[in-house]
Amino acid sequence: MAFTLTADALAAVGPIPSERAAGWVQPLNAAMAAFGIDTPERAAAFLAQVMHESGDLARLEEDLIYSADRLVAVWPHRFFLPPDDAAGRADARDYEKKPDALANLVYASRMGNGPPESGDGWAFRGRGLIQLTGRTSYRQASTALGIDLTVMPELLLQPEWAAKSAAWFWSMIRGNEFADQNTPTAFEELTVAINGQSEGLDDRTALWTRAKEALACA
Repeated sequence: MAFTLTADALAAVGPIPSERAAGWVQPLNAAMAAFGIDTPERAAAFLAQVMHESGDLARLEEDLIYSADRLVAVWPHRFFLPPDDAAGRADARDYEKKPDALANLVYASRMGNGPPESGDGWAFRGRGLIQLTGRTSYRQASTALGIDLTVMPELLLQPEWAAKSAAWFWSMIRGNEFADQNTPTAFEELTVAINGQSEGLDDRTALWTRAKEALACA
């Protein structure tokens, strides 16, 4: 029998309000079915990761509103504040609380994006449950999902495509293979595959534990 997520089980994972769970259960079930996330163990690992990445299914777009001090802390090789020497870096005050300018700078000329003046960094900023970032990822997801996210990137803010893009990304990193091992080591490796590092591992693990309980995993 194919795995089916219920709204009550989803609400228990966050935990999140029942109204939010009710709105997400169908898009998540459709996305998981489309990409073989079809056992309680796979679903538990997937839900733990997407709920961490999306702030419990409440945030579908990257937050790029930073103070100048925070810009220097996050990107010390890109930004400076006087009296430090610039050393080829940008003045953080010029990008403080300017999310479009910031995205166009930090995402320029990589991930398939053009230079800052192309606007690609802002156009293809992180969106979806597992935030797709960069023109290349948007193009690849478009091919897999049968929609053109390079023309309509805002579709990733809709539950259907936010969930399907996350499940597609999961398939690209072989998420089911990690989930099937059902071990803390494999779950940490999965986190690195998604995030590039083990950022937020404690929260992800807590979500995973609740998800396994809610889905009655072995």
